[in-house]
Amino acid sequence: MSKTLALKASAEAPRDLVASRPPPDLKLAMATQDLSEGQRPPAVDRSPSGGRGGSIGMVLLVALVLVGAAVGLLLVGRGSTGPYILALLAFLAMAGVFSLFALATGILRVAGADTGHPMLKAVVDEAADGLLVTDHRGRVIYANAAYLDLIDAANSDDVRPVERVFIGDPDVSEAVYRLLKAAREGRKAQEEVRVAGLKGKAVNWLRLRVRPLGDARGNSKLTLWTVADVTRDRERQENIFQELQHAIDYLDHAPAGFFSVDGNGDIGYLNATLATWLDHDLAQVGSGGLKLADIVSGNGASLLTTLAAAPGEVKTEVMDIDFKTRGGRTLPVRLFHKVAFGADGAPGASRTLVLNRARGETTDPQRTAEVRFMRFFQSTPMAIATVDKAGKISRTNALFARMFPGALGDGRSILAAVSERDRAPLESAIREAAAGQSEVAPVDAGLSGGGERYGRFYVSPVEEEERDSEAAIVYVLETTGQRSLENQVNQRARMESVGQLAGGIAHDFNNVLSAIMMATDFLLNAHKPTDPSFQDIMQIKQNANRAASLVRQLLAFSRRQTLRPQVLDLGERLEDLRIMLSRLIGEKVVLEVKHGRDLWLVKADISQFEQVIVNLAVNARDAMPNGGKLNVRTANIDAAEAVRMNHKGMPAADYVLVEVADNGTGIPPDIIDKIFDPFFSTKDVGKGTGLGLSTVYGIVKQTGGFIYPDPELGRGAIFRIFLPRHVPDAAEEASDILEPLPAPPTVPAARAPQVPPPQPAADLTGQGTILLVEDEEGLRALNARGLISRGYSVLEAGNGVEAMEIFEQHDGRVDLVVSDVVMPEMDGPTLLKELRKRNPALKIIFVSGYAEEAFAKNLPENDDRKQFSFLAKPFTLKQLVGAVKETMSE
Repeated sequence: MSKTLALKASAEAPRDLVASRPPPDLKLAMATQDLSEGQRPPAVDRSPSGGRGGSIGMVLLVALVLVGAAVGLLLVGRGSTGPYILALLAFLAMAGVFSLFALATGILRVAGADTGHPMLKAVVDEAADGLLVTDHRGRVIYANAAYLDLIDAANSDDVRPVERVFIGDPDVSEAVYRLLKAAREGRKAQEEVRVAGLKGKAVNWLRLRVRPLGDARGNSKLTLWTVADVTRDRERQENIFQELQHAIDYLDHAPAGFFSVDGNGDIGYLNATLATWLDHDLAQVGSGGLKLADIVSGNGASLLTTLAAAPGEVKTEVMDIDFKTRGGRTLPVRLFHKVAFGADGAPGASRTLVLNRARGETTDPQRTAEVRFMRFFQSTPMAIATVDKAGKISRTNALFARMFPGALGDGRSILAAVSERDRAPLESAIREAAAGQSEVAPVDAGLSGGGERYGRFYVSPVEEEERDSEAAIVYVLETTGQRSLENQVNQRARMESVGQLAGGIAHDFNNVLSAIMMATDFLLNAHKPTDPSFQDIMQIKQNANRAASLVRQLLAFSRRQTLRPQVLDLGERLEDLRIMLSRLIGEKVVLEVKHGRDLWLVKADISQFEQVIVNLAVNARDAMPNGGKLNVRTANIDAAEAVRMNHKGMPAADYVLVEVADNGTGIPPDIIDKIFDPFFSTKDVGKGTGLGLSTVYGIVKQTGGFIYPDPELGRGAIFRIFLPRHVPDAAEEASDILEPLPAPPTVPAARAPQVPPPQPAADLTGQGTILLVEDEEGLRALNARGLISRGYSVLEAGNGVEAMEIFEQHDGRVDLVVSDVVMPEMDGPTLLKELRKRNPALKIIFVSGYAEEAFAKNLPENDDRKQFSFLAKPFTLKQLVGAVKETMSE
């Protein structure tokens, strides 16, 4: 407790207390406190401020002056003493008033007896630590007996400040300089110094403290120094340190290993024996450079980091695992692993004893067998645990601890490793094994924890006498990857099968449509527009064209449509679509198109790409009946970023991303796997065909790209399309694809633009012999009729075999072959091979309801594609005769 004392030099001061005579207003702050901590408790001394004693000479002088004044007044005479008496009284009154004012303001003080508190003064004087008070100039104001004894002062004149006492020792002088600097800055400071030859001793350790004495605002003119001899404390510390070093040395060179690991897997201590076994550097330990996984082989680290216990419990586990050396060799060990858990249940640093089980392995067959079994048990790629009848875990291997850390908590139940919906089958399997049933069916279950994880549990019984504590052995194989692969394969197979079905239906339907469209063309040629039945025939043709559009969407989904890929800049194409999309989505939906910089080129069919964007925009519009926002964004995605996106099935490569996002109703999770199926629709009857997204899926896949939905129910959906980057070759760079578009023709200002005259109808008539090969008799007859009407001679064949016979009968005098692709006995590609053997220059047109790419792989190798043409079904009479005319004229 701090106390303000008024100290002055007087005869009452003890002989060992030396002080210079302080000024009258000196107040020296001392403390009856724990000096070793340097704290400053509040003052409790209520004694008045100290000052020096009164002077008798001054009193006598004042008395003589007053007596002299009285005598002088008597000598003057009564008649004239009045003014002098008044003047003297006025002077004394003024002196009294100014004295009272000076006393009130503190300029003058009333001297009293010794104002120092006797008890506090004795405490300071007899303090065990040396105390020294100096002023701002470094002059000694006070020093107690302990200080005098420490500096070995001969008498009161030998008192020196701290800096002068140790002026000859450079190490101590440096410390004192730092203390002086702190005192000048108004700070507390402390130093411990080693002094040689003090008080006749070889070595002394002193603790020097300094603190300013002043008010709370830091106004200080005095400095308090505390000097304590801590030699014995340092000696005790050194003894303890030496004992600790000896203990560490004993532990380091013990015949067993020892280490400590925290809950994060950081090794805080490793003794030298274990470091030698594992060939590790001790300098890495404790600095975060060595982890538990660096010294434990396989999944063994999970056994140490997944221990659980009640708060405050101390748990010890004995386990046999494999350590690994820095070179990768395994070392079988037995661990005595002790962990104390805190009040919050968190594990503290372990105390782990390590026994090297490799020693004596060759001489002890039992140990050899045990080590081999434990190595097999801990290193097997199958998670293993023994459980009782209730499923409580008794023992586990390392892989089980890594896979199911949650199951090793307080309950230690294997049921905690399984999702709640699949726990009943596992419970039943454990009960069957506990009853002694030898064959228990495996259980496929979802695993608990984050993400979609699955596992297969195999349960087998144990020996009958052990069934009380361990009723069954559970083996677990994680099947997450297998199930994911199976789902992908099943999904792909389902899509392929649906695609094949859709393609087959489209092919057969195309034959029917071709016949209908050809017949309507004949009827339209035979009727005038004024005929009553002309409009009915036109209605039939329009509905046939509508059906043909649906068939093309089916072919797009089955990836069997014919594409005409070109090198595109998607940014430019989307800008061309902006106006059409704005009209398509309506005024309630705001369209925002944002392009990435320097988009890479892609190779795709322009019309099909536009169809993809239109279909996605229409779906987004329908998902926002009350309006919303449609965002279309493009960007370049390099191979590294594609890997980070981690989309299933998409290899690492460069892509151009097209992202179509809306803030509509979103897609429910239960139908996300069906949205690309043909004829699947969530719209009302009559408001959709169910082919929009399936068409998008087929076009993107046939282009070589990938599409991934990212829906969030109630917040909209995002469709991301990744098209492969196309790097043009020299020929493409020189082509007009990459050349700037020609400028639009200018119209002269002097006159209005003229309407061009109508172009005459193209002449589609011709001459020549055409071999028509078609397995559909009705369609073949209509096609033959149309060709004959244009002046051609037509030879008809129902399949490839008949075509070869007719070709041989006419000695190869055939100008053109128009053949179907899919036919019985001999298909189109096989017919092409046979005909080219006889006439390599023969011109051929293939017609099919499938895409050209669907049969291109069956064409002859190194075949010149320019020597045959392709016409997709369904087609009109005009399209057929036009293709024949063009091919014949080449």
